Amino acid sequence: MKEKTYVDDIDRSIYDIKDKENDAYKVKAGLTPEIVEKISKEKNDPAWMQQFRLQSLQIYNSLRVPNWGPDIEDLDMDNIVTYVRPKSKMSAKWSEVPKDIKDTFERLGIPQAEQKSLAGVGAQYDSELVYHNVRAEVAAQGVVYTDLESAMHGEYAEMIRTHFMHLVKPQEHKFAALHGAVWSGGSFVYVPKGVSVTIPLQSYFRLNAPGAGQFEHTLIIVDEGAYLHFIEGCSAPKYNVANLHAGCVELYVGKNAKLRYSTIENWSKNMYNLNTKRAIVEEGGTIEWVSGSFGSHVSYLYPMSILKGDDSRMEFTGITFAGEGQNLDTGAKVVHTGKRTSSYINTKSISKDGGISTFRSSVQIGKQASGSKASVSCQSLMLDDISRSDTVPAMDIRTRDANVGHEAKIGRISDEAVFYLMSRGISEEDARAMIVSGFADDVSKELPLEYAVEMNNLIQLEMKGSIG
Repeated sequence: MKEKTYVDDIDRSIYDIKDKENDAYKVKAGLTPEIVEKISKEKNDPAWMQQFRLQSLQIYNSLRVPNWGPDIEDLDMDNIVTYVRPKSKMSAKWSEVPKDIKDTFERLGIPQAEQKSLAGVGAQYDSELVYHNVRAEVAAQGVVYTDLESAMHGEYAEMIRTHFMHLVKPQEHKFAALHGAVWSGGSFVYVPKGVSVTIPLQSYFRLNAPGAGQFEHTLIIVDEGAYLHFIEGCSAPKYNVANLHAGCVELYVGKNAKLRYSTIENWSKNMYNLNTKRAIVEEGGTIEWVSGSFGSHVSYLYPMSILKGDDSRMEFTGITFAGEGQNLDTGAKVVHTGKRTSSYINTKSISKDGGISTFRSSVQIGKQASGSKASVSCQSLMLDDISRSDTVPAMDIRTRDANVGHEAKIGRISDEAVFYLMSRGISEEDARAMIVSGFADDVSKELPLEYAVEMNNLIQLEMKGSIG
């Protein structure tokens, strides 16, 4: 008897609906000083930002494409449109958003999620935010949640200037420099000292234009003793040409503050996802990352936490699903500089139909970080004999007074486990389904699916099997 087992791909029917191109303006494909200057003019940048963009472009041209990860040679920047402005100005009223754009976000469940369980929502379409709103009671607490460009010209202009790309510098890698040159859209959040935002904020990024890039910048500052849960969602329809996502996230967590940052990325399988995320945590503060990576053709994604203050802590919980044609290179980094800091990285990955899943972790504990603790756990499940899963850990420990652990497991569905469940009266199909869902359960239950209606089916894996 020949065994056949099948795991369904994630249902992308909602996300793959394409809108007719109806943009108001877009730059030519490619990357030149003239294009960067046009973007800067479109954005009405202050002088310092215009100069920053041009300097970032120079840095971009001086750096090489990374050669240590998945192959991205097919990504040709000469064919990527770096700025597309939809026919819509940003509004705080959903009724004022153009119908075609509004229909897209309604299919994705954004307005419904806002009404039910969100304190504020930002919605970006291609290169621009089309909707941004925050509940009155949250704004009354002094919480700022707005688009980054508006904030650059308001009372928080100096705060943005002193924080923008100070955690992630353009010199770090080629695509950080690219972001510095052509960034557009994104959100700015400031939570004042002692304020707890009990309901999450969410930004959703939708890239509709074929052959385009999206380069949003998210800047969040959570002041001393404050709390915030921020959710980020991403999707795009599939085209036969390459799309690029090179966003940037910078998170500042104050003394005794806590920030939970949740991401669900469901890009289409023609997307190159080259995103950079980083947090710095002061004394007694906490950063929690929850990450679900389900889409894109190629991903480079390694959120980094700098535990600067004494007694600061970090947790990273992630799940990755790599199917046919996907090479997802993901993981997390942490740098311990404060005393008695702690970090815990826990990831699960599933690969099928020739998908490649690579987990990379980097743990650094400095000489001054005495009494610190770090633990890394990564588990991978391959569902066939043509898929691949790799684990690449790195640890740099500079003090003897530290407690460090690393655990990695890579395997397939155990025949013994299937047999055990079948001996208890469970069918083989149900047994395999239970094993797969159980494998992902402790990670998937952390994903904020209750806040994003459109994501409910992302990790509901259905097993269909037959013997014969």
